[in-house]
Amino acid sequence: MQVLHADKDQLHIVRDLAYKIWPEAYEEILSEAQLDYMLENFYAIPALEEQMEKGHVFLLAEENDVYYGFASYEINCNNTGKTKLHKIYVLPETQGKGLGKLLLSEVEKAALNDGNSHLFLNVNRYNSAQEFYKRLGFVIVHEEDIEIGRGYLMEDFVMEKPL
Repeated sequence: MQVLHADKDQLHIVRDLAYKIWPEAYEEILSEAQLDYMLENFYAIPALEEQMEKGHVFLLAEENDVYYGFASYEINCNNTGKTKLHKIYVLPETQGKGLGKLLLSEVEKAALNDGNSHLFLNVNRYNSAQEFYKRLGFVIVHEEDIEIGRGYLMEDFVMEKPL
């Protein structure tokens, strides 16, 4: 398994993976309507290109021309000296096999190389993925609710880890 930096021509891979992963990852947390809305707004190619233009770096986990997961991060997010992990998802059948740790390790290396002191992320308060993050050294630093349109709300924990 290798981790590659995605370019704009590979954003369709990120989109396709999200459409495979999100329905299972969020089926018990989000309504189908909210899930569809978020996928359309966060993973349409123009939205992904805009994220990339804002400094988000996309990683792809690949082996033998098959893609199994992705991550995106932003070095020195909001000039804090901290790196934000915006996305990290792996196909359900690969969970528990170290792929998430591999992607996260690459993000940590990039953050350290740029002199950032911490890694932080948002995770839905009802998402069991927060246990994955806790095992890897993240702690909850606060809660935040983010309005995303159409009356939908992201109810998140912000988690942080020193590097």
